[in-house]
Amino acid sequence: MHIVITGGAGFLGARLARTLLAQGQLSLAGAPAASIERITLVDRAAPPPDLAADARITAITGDLNAQLSADADSTAWRKADAIFHLAAAVSGECEADFDLGMRSNFAATHALLEKVRALGTKPVLVFASSLAVFGDSPEQPLPPVIDDHTLPTPQTSYGIQKFIGEQLVADFTRKGFVRGRSVRLMTVSVRPGKPNGAASGFFSGMIREPLAGLRAACPVPDETPVAIASPARTIEGLLRAAEATDAQWGPRTALNLPSLATTVGDMAAALERVAGKAATDLLDRTPDATIRRIVKTWPGRFDTPRARALGLAPDESFEAVIRAYVRESPDAVKLLIHA
Repeated sequence: MHIVITGGAGFLGARLARTLLAQGQLSLAGAPAASIERITLVDRAAPPPDLAADARITAITGDLNAQLSADADSTAWRKADAIFHLAAAVSGECEADFDLGMRSNFAATHALLEKVRALGTKPVLVFASSLAVFGDSPEQPLPPVIDDHTLPTPQTSYGIQKFIGEQLVADFTRKGFVRGRSVRLMTVSVRPGKPNGAASGFFSGMIREPLAGLRAACPVPDETPVAIASPARTIEGLLRAAEATDAQWGPRTALNLPSLATTVGDMAAALERVAGKAATDLLDRTPDATIRRIVKTWPGRFDTPRARALGLAPDESFEAVIRAYVRESPDAVKLLIHA
């Protein structure tokens, strides 16, 4: 089996690749499990050293749109049994640079779908969408709980672009060009590494930086709701989307992944239980109107029966999420951790 991961050098892409390499095989859409012989990571950046050193990994670096152009080499796409399309410009970037978002999130997704349509290979394609397709507005308020039938009403360019991607995947699937599965990722926390341009980035930074003994921005009020999923739960959702049979998957509409409903204040309290007041004293509570304007439109509570039917579940607690990060990233933690 050959698997392609766009955004494969990023945090989620690299974690997905490591998970696939560790398990060594994958059952696509209910078919018997097949050995994973090759994973191609497509990204602007080179993959992490551990992945680059694995003989099963091939890296293709450069602009995704250029790699999908008509005169580009189609070998990787032609031989792909499954494609995980994770590459994207993130929310804050898309609000600041409309053209970047349209090129990275709309044009690249469309080009990818057209590429596999032209090749006629009909791979399983898992598209990473986002909870940002749901947006609250005075004209059309969100319900208190988002369920599998709630109408997406995005309030940001990023959310609009992700919703367009979902619809493209659904129609290319309806026409039989791909076997598409769109999954709406929740806010992923705690992400290791450096901050990115996502408006949601502080949901990781407010944990990651204090644990490293650094100050961190917490630019929204404590009562701000957030739907959280750990990196591990997020990867589970992406893989389950690829594994489910067509009957298990159900409608072509995107799947809301499970989330832990919490608030910024509860996240800070969990951080203090894990690392004490020394950690929460490092939180900078200076408001950021731009980030608050984006984040306050996102929903904080989901009911996900479709995901439950696939065997997916939310994280137990945010404290457990933090402790999992501490176990996985011990070199990034400088504060004393409480038992």
